Amino acid sequence: MSTLDDKRPAGGSPVKGFHLDKRSGKLMGVCAGVANYFGIDVTLVRIGFVVGTLFWGTAALVYLAIGLIAD
Repeated sequence: MSTLDDKRPAGGSPVKGFHLDKRSGKLMGVCAGVANYFGIDVTLVRIGFVVGTLFWGTAALVYLAIGLIAD
């Protein structure tokens, strides 16, 4: 059983699909949600968004779009 299967919301059913993780998140919970969805470390996702923003600039727009659309 993976760590993703152990995460259950208040209702008791397992989380399916992508959700923002506002409890573990720093700004909007986007990076924490992406990290939970793919089962990777949140620090790697945050570094990826920072590098993407610095080199291409579109990562900031993607971050905002995910934060506004998801959940």
